[in-house]
Amino acid sequence: MKKNILVVDDSALMRRVICDIINSDNNFQATDTCRDGLEAYEKLKTTSYDGVLLDVNMPNMDGLELLERLQKENIKANVVMVSTLTTRDAEVTIMALERGAIDFVTKPTNIVEAKGEKFKNHLIEVLSAVLNSRSYLTRKPAVAAPSQDRRNLSAAPLDSKPIGSIKRMKATGKNRLVALACSTGGPKALQDVVPFLDRNMDAPVVLVQHMPAGFTKSMADRLNEISKVEVKEAEDGDVLEKGHVYIAPGGRHMEVKKNPDGSHKIVLNDMPAIGGLRPCANITYDSLSGSGYDEIVCVVLTGMGADGTNGILSLCQHKPVYVISQNAETCVVYGMPKSIAEAGVVDEVVPLKEVAKTIIKKVGVK
Repeated sequence: MKKNILVVDDSALMRRVICDIINSDNNFQATDTCRDGLEAYEKLKTTSYDGVLLDVNMPNMDGLELLERLQKENIKANVVMVSTLTTRDAEVTIMALERGAIDFVTKPTNIVEAKGEKFKNHLIEVLSAVLNSRSYLTRKPAVAAPSQDRRNLSAAPLDSKPIGSIKRMKATGKNRLVALACSTGGPKALQDVVPFLDRNMDAPVVLVQHMPAGFTKSMADRLNEISKVEVKEAEDGDVLEKGHVYIAPGGRHMEVKKNPDGSHKIVLNDMPAIGGLRPCANITYDSLSGSGYDEIVCVVLTGMGADGTNGILSLCQHKPVYVISQNAETCVVYGMPKSIAEAGVVDEVVPLKEVAKTIIKKVGVK
């Protein structure tokens, strides 16, 4: 049975283009359209949809106001924002994710791009990943399971067995770095992780979230406002400090390099996208092989695909690594955590709301 989608956009032309894209896929149908948030609110009060594609800036009631109304009245909807690359839209989109939106897709700047294969494929990819995962969650109890260590990993929600035993190196010191990777559902998930990190945590954090340029700056600024740790969009040459979070800027790869004095700095590069991803978590993990840290605490959260797995596996051959993975029940998309779990190197599988506590337990505080 096809999944029913509500399209909300103040542009009649964009509504038609998005509906055509949805209807071109055998798994979806554009059931209804609305010109603004107020019309959508009236629809959602009486009609249930599998998914909602929601514009940001609209007259009468914009996307953020609609989400606030839905949240206040406890009206359930699987909302994916459709946002342009303007600074204003990026800021509103990040706030929308706090208010219940599951993820977002970037709206093209012109109708030619909107009708192109790139936007079409990305829109269908996000809808498929998000809505299939939401269906999975409704079939399983969304009760947060206790965290599980490697000895009990067979009890974790994995769909297949690890690919084999990976020889692990043992840490001999306490100088640690946290390297976190996430994708679809990540901006929302990070709201339950970064603000709960201790300001005196005894490690810096480098973070790769798959996002376009512009959105990472808005996300970093918003997380910094609500967190005890310092959060910023990483800049070339930033020297890593404990209790600070450095987010890879959209559109650039992020590496960590050791300085002659023993400190470490951020190095950004413009190498081509890998598997369509820039930033790519594998690049960041690979760069840590030559670092001076005694142990890398790798954290893998919700996301499509397998980015991060190859980088972590390679890193295991050079450095002591401790891997924390988000569990399936709390993921928007159980892709990246599933991949690294199947690789057989996960040390703890924890619900989203336990990730920050698990990180602090591992790295300690100053």
